[in-house]
Amino acid sequence: MLLESFQDPVTARAAADEAYALAGRLFPICRSITGNGVRATLDLVETVVSLTRSEVPSGTAVFDWEVPREWNIRDAYIADASGRRVVDFRQHNLHVVNYSAPVRRTMSLDELQPHLHSMPEKPDWIPYRTSYYRETWGFCLRHADRERMQPGPYEVVVDSTLADGHLTYAECVVPGSGPGEAIVYTHTCHPSLANDNLSGLSLVSVLAREVSRRSPRRTWRFVFGPGTIGSLTWLSRNESILPGVRGGLVVGLLGDRGALTYKRSRRGDTPTDRAAEVVLRDAGADARLVDFEPYGYDERQFCSPGFDLPIGRLTRSPNGAYPEYHSSADDLAFLDVDRLAESLQVLSNLVGAIDANRFLLNLSPKGEPRLGKRGLYGMVGGTSPGAFEHALLWVLSLADGQTDLVTMARRAKLPLVLLDEAALALEQAGLLQAADQPIGRPIR
Repeated sequence: MLLESFQDPVTARAAADEAYALAGRLFPICRSITGNGVRATLDLVETVVSLTRSEVPSGTAVFDWEVPREWNIRDAYIADASGRRVVDFRQHNLHVVNYSAPVRRTMSLDELQPHLHSMPEKPDWIPYRTSYYRETWGFCLRHADRERMQPGPYEVVVDSTLADGHLTYAECVVPGSGPGEAIVYTHTCHPSLANDNLSGLSLVSVLAREVSRRSPRRTWRFVFGPGTIGSLTWLSRNESILPGVRGGLVVGLLGDRGALTYKRSRRGDTPTDRAAEVVLRDAGADARLVDFEPYGYDERQFCSPGFDLPIGRLTRSPNGAYPEYHSSADDLAFLDVDRLAESLQVLSNLVGAIDANRFLLNLSPKGEPRLGKRGLYGMVGGTSPGAFEHALLWVLSLADGQTDLVTMARRAKLPLVLLDEAALALEQAGLLQAADQPIGRPIR
């Protein structure tokens, strides 16, 4: 299949180490849904894989939305009467509410309180908060520090700009040898949150580079863009290719210690969903499949009724399902490199399954064809078939032109990679016809 190299534990661990190092370089950048932080992020991704960027102007209509003004920030702080910064963006970029409008005022603590955000239940963590579509400003801080603040006065500064600019997204497109396309989408908008979503950004970078070195059957589009408005913008600019999309994934939250979790598409039984069922079945007992719901990440845009694409989501812990989510505790130390390696193996298996999936038609369907004379079966009878011979028989039995490879793997309870090898051997022997869509039987 497409990415068998990542099934070697040593190779997968080396790739995960590289992804972790990339995450470390990305961590200090203040990202958002627009702005120079996104561009700086893509600059670093381009040290791993080549990208094509798109800049979409502010005000561009995107279905029921529009591209917002671009946000950039230089500094932000709250300083006491002595000039000491009690909250300082330069120490941690979660300290400012993302997309805060510019402000420069002197305020009492009582006046400032409505603009402060903290986590009483986690007094030593800084929360992550945003104000993308409502012009306001604010600061996030440790609740323990908030409790120590005196009545004031305080100098309050957000040195930011909200101005007409652009939304930036990037793609790595790897042409396929056959029909159909597949999409992997990962978001670029979260600042200094390692699992959400530097784990996705870094693993997809490594994965895209590996796919670009191969010869996939399908065209693969790896899209790096901001959450929600990014996927909507991409969809609005690529509607012409959507009828050819045969599968895909939204990827993130892949470095924590939770179980691998696949969220089904809206339809629930697309080829991507069936491939995930087989891949996660073979990944281990703690892997989970969950049903679609219209909340989460960008899968809800790809699966919205007007598109209804065969795209699911792969995470470990889902969004909001671990205590460190959207806080300063989601730092580099929170990432587990062994989990990153395991995530990469499963992600690459899913990509391989989507790429390999095809409909198969048995061209010699009246009884079993003689496999031995074609060098596909053992020459000595009287023994049970080995795993490969067993896979050959399953493929021949199920290749009615209406059944695809992942459905065969699900029914036969065999690894998809083994069935793919068997199908390729049968195709080369002239016993199978393969197609991207269901096919009818030949006239006999």
